[in-house]
Amino acid sequence: MSVRQFAVAWLAAALAMLALDAMWLTLMADRLYRPAIGHLMAEQFAVLPAIAFYAVYLTGVVVFAVAPGLAVGRWQVAMLRGAIFGLVAYATYDLTNQATLARWAWHVTVADLAWGTCLTAIAAVAGCGAAMKWGRPSAGGW
Repeated sequence: MSVRQFAVAWLAAALAMLALDAMWLTLMADRLYRPAIGHLMAEQFAVLPAIAFYAVYLTGVVVFAVAPGLAVGRWQVAMLRGAIFGLVAYATYDLTNQATLARWAWHVTVADLAWGTCLTAIAAVAGCGAAMKWGRPSAGGW
């Protein structure tokens, strides 16, 4: 994977993931999260940890899902590996909370696992598709 492909894939996956996750969180904060785990939620959204999460997570999406899809030239590979990566990552968070917090709702865990799986698969497809289309080096490119 070239630097250009990595950058294009990362940016495309980021745009897809951030847009979809913003919609999900806007729609579900008061419907799902606040009623079930509102007692754990912060008063103010912390921007720096969110930026750090997305930077690290998207790098994982590109390395573990997009790159293998590009290697075989199939976005379907990126989608499947993205789904698996999303399930594993979201399960790590939610099931750890389920195991360690006194009042963590199971339906939040189930919803998050489904969301993380789908969201990451879509982000991986967006990254792979963009890298296939725009990630090839041009004559004078990088």
